[in-house]
Amino acid sequence: MTVRVRFAPSPTGYLHVGGARTALFNYLFAKKMQGSFIVRIEDTDQSRYQEDALTEIFTSLTWLGLEWDEGPEKGGSYGPYYQSQRLELYETYTQELLESGVAYHCFCSAERLASLRAKQEADHRPSGYDRHCRHISLEEANKRRAAGETSVVRLRIPDDETIHFVDEIRGEISFTTNELDDFVLMKTDGYPTYHLANVVDDHAMEISHVLRGDEWINSTPKHELLYRSFGWAPPKWVHLPIILAESGGKLSKRKGAASVMDYCRRGILPEALFNFLALLGWSPGDDRELLDTAEMASLFSFSGISPKGSVFDTTKLEWMNGQYLAHASAERLVEEVTPFIDETVAQFPPLMEAVGLLKSRCKTLQELGEALQLLCHDPQEYPDTKKVVKALKKNGVEALFSDMIDLVSECREFAAPVLEEAFSRYLSEKELGFGRVGLPVRIALTGQAGGPSLFELMEILGKETVIRRLTRCRKYVLQNYSEAEK
Repeated sequence: MTVRVRFAPSPTGYLHVGGARTALFNYLFAKKMQGSFIVRIEDTDQSRYQEDALTEIFTSLTWLGLEWDEGPEKGGSYGPYYQSQRLELYETYTQELLESGVAYHCFCSAERLASLRAKQEADHRPSGYDRHCRHISLEEANKRRAAGETSVVRLRIPDDETIHFVDEIRGEISFTTNELDDFVLMKTDGYPTYHLANVVDDHAMEISHVLRGDEWINSTPKHELLYRSFGWAPPKWVHLPIILAESGGKLSKRKGAASVMDYCRRGILPEALFNFLALLGWSPGDDRELLDTAEMASLFSFSGISPKGSVFDTTKLEWMNGQYLAHASAERLVEEVTPFIDETVAQFPPLMEAVGLLKSRCKTLQELGEALQLLCHDPQEYPDTKKVVKALKKNGVEALFSDMIDLVSECREFAAPVLEEAFSRYLSEKELGFGRVGLPVRIALTGQAGGPSLFELMEILGKETVIRRLTRCRKYVLQNYSEAEK
């Protein structure tokens, strides 16, 4: 079988992480099987269409590395790839169903349908269409339409039949046709519903496997009936497990389903989000968690997908992103971190060295940007924490800063090994532990009590900056902590 899979987003909002996971699984399966990954835009809901949403969908897929083989901006032999440009095709197949008697025109008004639904709810009965127009012949319907009446087209659901289909993850699933109502295929505005357009397009584009969220399981018997009505063979069904919110329940916009580009804006690397999403519901078969795209594609299989939902663990995502940051080149990260730093930091001469020093200590590009801001700007204040205050209030700290200023000034080669050796000699002469000196010096340089290697930090900052910050902190101590306070 030639594998052809599709991701068919609707441009009515941003691409959230659940949709991205669906696209990603389609992409991995296509790569595994050396097939085609197709993007198709389902834009038949014109009332909710958003141009900006369409642009963001393309941007999100491209940013994640999910390049499609066919679709918008790529072309292909099965286009057009916008449903709004395929209306004649849907009309042709709708007429075929009407003429075969499988479908019929329904003239019920929105008011009647609302009244019917309200009565069913009041009587505690399942809601659904009551087949009021099912008896209308095609000839009569055409006359009424010619006279100006509007209608929708519904599928005529058979009674008392069982629909069987196989889900590649869950096995055989069955529904009875008595659970279905005569659903709408074509709306009054001439646009198809999702059910009709989806089936027609998947057949026309020779889609071999449909990978989609498990919320579509209940719609699959409708699609099976449509395939049967047309005399077409259905694709293989693969319904992916839901993603759960950390607070419980299905991940949704209300429960943290942020857009893909929101994670970009938060400083997550695309390969980290790709890796994280791939492992939401799928296992490569071992304990590995960090895999590149080629590894994931080679290992991907439906047998590795669990039908159970997976929790979207933000802490785990940030940990994974930290791993990718640590292994990324400083040269690349200088470009990636640009949105998170100001112009002064961007023009900091040893910026690449600073990124290389800090990247393994950060979980996101935003954190890296904040660390660079602290590193590249003179501290404007010193945190009022117990550890910092205790370090700056110690007796003799002013003299220590004076000694450090002298020590730094005398270093002819301002390199980390030379600085470390000079510090070691000073500590030995004064019989002091490293913490007694290193902590206040670090606070003076960054305004923080923790951070990367002190000597590498000093080398990156340079002699002039180090002396200026030590002098400033010494002055601060003299002004704020009198001998009486100590």
